[in-house]
Order: sequence, then structure tokens, then C-alpha cells
Amino acid sequence: MRPHSPSLPSAVLLLTLVLSACAVGPDYVRPAPPPGATLALKEDGPWRQAGGGAAIEAGAWWTAFGDPVLNGLVDEANKANQTLAAAQAQYAQAQALVQGAQAAWYPTVGVDASVTRGRAISNGKSSLGNSHAWALQAAWEPDLWGRVSRQVEAAGASAQASAADLAAARLVVQAAVVNNYVQLRLADQQKALYARTLEGYRKSLSITQAQFRAGTNTRSDVALAQATLSGAEAQAIDVDLTRRQLEHALAVLLGKTPANFALAPAEPSLAIPAVPELVPSALLERRPDVAGAEARVAAANANIGVAQSAWYPNISLGASGGYQGAGFGDWFSAPGRVWALGTTLAATLFDGGARKAQNAQAQAAFDAAAATYRQTVLAGFQEVEDNLAALNDLAQERVAQDAAVAASREAERVALSQYRAGTTTYLSVITAQTLSLTNERTALQLVGRQYAASVALIKATGGGWQAEPLATRGADAHTASNK
Repeated sequence: MRPHSPSLPSAVLLLTLVLSACAVGPDYVRPAPPPGATLALKEDGPWRQAGGGAAIEAGAWWTAFGDPVLNGLVDEANKANQTLAAAQAQYAQAQALVQGAQAAWYPTVGVDASVTRGRAISNGKSSLGNSHAWALQAAWEPDLWGRVSRQVEAAGASAQASAADLAAARLVVQAAVVNNYVQLRLADQQKALYARTLEGYRKSLSITQAQFRAGTNTRSDVALAQATLSGAEAQAIDVDLTRRQLEHALAVLLGKTPANFALAPAEPSLAIPAVPELVPSALLERRPDVAGAEARVAAANANIGVAQSAWYPNISLGASGGYQGAGFGDWFSAPGRVWALGTTLAATLFDGGARKAQNAQAQAAFDAAAATYRQTVLAGFQEVEDNLAALNDLAQERVAQDAAVAASREAERVALSQYRAGTTTYLSVITAQTLSLTNERTALQLVGRQYAASVALIKATGGGWQAEPLATRGADAHTASNK
């Protein structure tokens, strides 16, 4: 067998890698944290028991809530949500920009052909003739100073930032579906609570009306009972409105119009996921917005090199070859062959400070991107701390509230029994009923806040999303950016 010889594109790429081994501009280094900042979690303690990361397992973190209907809704949103479709298109656009930047590594090759007919005068004689020509042309600018490598590096980092934006958008949509679904199911529970409450209020109204007819109480007791019933009916209508709006919001998240989506009332089968064990390094790796912010820092760093390359001369290599003659038959004869080789050196001697301004602009853009990255990291830690604290305190608050619900139910039962026996006024009954309803609504709201804090914590830790390593800096950036 004959030994394999490298193709022309491979040889060109190899030569480019050799020439661009020392690209101008600084190599990327992850920005340091803000001065005095300690990347550690304050909200810690024994209550954070081993979740082992199960609550934020990559790919389907919402399944930790244990509701099959919710699982189906999130899967549908992942496929049909229009915000995600837009983010996906933006990512595809960023990938195309990487391919466009990579094209500068290779020579450009073109072809042209011409046919002309004209009259010429020679020695006083006029002649009419044809002229035919065609030629292949090639031009290449070696990446001597690493300008193209830095452009590819910047485009690859920007593509990774776009990929992180897509992951962040997907996480936001998923969290919105989970939150709206949970709140809708809690609205179903509130509607069931009001159905039971209204039934009890109607019985109380019947008792007061019967006692009024018997002359054992006053008209004010009947009015109080009616007012309590009507107020609760109004509140029940408001809960129904909230549920309708949540259903409409879910429809839009699923890429549907509200008229084409309905979710039947049901008892919730939701579980609150276990709190995962968190460490700062895992937080930085899980959050797509942190990864996206760092990728933008890397792109800005590469653009510094692009700006600095403007101080160096550009060298272009060109070649052309073809045939020219009066007829087609001359094209392949030796006298009809034409060719040319050349090189061009271009350098700017004076630009009025334009290149200096471009370098300053690139450096300022890097500083801004680095500051944004640091702020994103700090905001991420705040979100985690906030929701860790919320889950801890809400768990304790719920214990106290459940005790309040049990006590108020007992107080309502006792007050109603005493009223029937004629040993207390109806005002005591109204007070006990109002307190019982308020405590039960508060208990449901606490449950909703627990679910919301759990979703927010999972979202704050990236939903299990893992950032791929940033593209390798330098000549092989185009390979890593397409992974």
C-alpha cells in the first residue's frame, strides 16, 4: 500500500497551527472573586441532610416532585415553548458564526472566465476576432500573529455563552411550569377548603335562622351568619380566578393558546424534594448563567488579542493560473498558458490613535465582562443562601401553623356546640370560624412557599445542569467549541 498523504486542507491547517503558535494577546484565566469575598455557604447546619444530589439530578430535576402530570407538562414545554425555540435559534446562529470565523484559516479559491469579441486595427488593416480566457485564483493570509485564532476563540466562547443562555432559558421555563402547576394544585386545595367551609357556614346560617324564628336569638345573629357566608363565597370566587389565570399561564408555557388547554382539578400528589448537599464548586459548575458569564469573559479576553493584532502587518499570498487565447483550441497549448504568483505586505503607519482606542475598548469590555461574571457568582450565592434559609425557616413555621390549624378547628367546634346549647353568643362562633379559615389558608400558603423555595433552590443550583469545559484557548478552539 502507498502511504497516506495528507489532504491540502489538512496541510494548510497544520501550517496555520505552526504559524499561530504564539498568538498575540493574553491567554484566558478565570477572573478572581471580588476582594474579601469568601466562596462558602453561610446557611449550613445539620438540617441539610444527605440528598446526594438526587433532588437536582441533571436532565429531569422536576421528577423529584413525584407527580406524573407535572412530568408530562414539563416534557411538553421542553418541546413546544417558543422562548426555548428562540434561544435554540440564537445558539444555532452562534455556531454558524464559529464556522464563519474558522473559514479564515483556509485559502480562498475562485475561478473566472471571459469571452470577448472586438475589432482591432493592425498595419492599417481592420480585423474582427474573439478572445477567450479562464483562470483559477487563490489567496491566503497566514495567521502569523494569531488574529484568526483569537477570532475563532472569541466566537467559540460566544457560542458557549449562547449554549449556556439556552440552558438558562430552559431552566427558567421548566421552573415556571413547576411553579404554576404547584400553585394551581394548591388553588385546587383552597377550592376544596372553601367548599367544606361554605357547607359549614350554610349550616350555621340555617341554625341561626331557625333559632331566630324560635325567638332564641336576634336578627343580628342571622345577619352575621349571612355576612360570613357571603364573604367566604367572594373569597372562593377569587381563588377560582387565580386558578384560571394559572391554567392560562401554563398553556402559554406549553406553546398553546388558553382555549386549547385545560387541567382538571385533582388532589396534589407532590413531594418536596430533599435538600441536596451543596459545595461552592458545585454551585459554580451547575449554574448556566455563571458558565455563560465566564464564557463572555473568555470571548472578551480573546478580543483583546484581536485588537492587538492590528499593530502587526498583514501578509497575503496569492496565485493564479489559466489559459488565454483567441479560440478554445489555444487554451491547452503552451503559449496560451498564463500564471502569476505574488505576496502582499500591508501595514498601517499612522491611524490617528484608532488602534490604541480599539485596544482600550477591548480591555474595557473585558473588565466589564469580568465584573459581570463576579456579580453573577455573588447573586448565585445569594439565591442559594436565601432559599436554604427559606426552606429551613418555613419547615419550622409550618409545624407551628399546623398546630394553629388544629387548635382553631377545635375552637370552632367548641364555639358552635356552645352556641347551640345557648351558652355563648354567635359572635364567638363567627370569631372561631374566621380564625379557622384564616389559619387553614395560611397553612396552604406556607406549603406553596415551601414548594416555591424548593424550586428556587433547584433553579439556583442550575437544575443539575453541568457546564462543559470552556473551549481550549488557541488554535484548537474551533474543535472544542463545536462539542
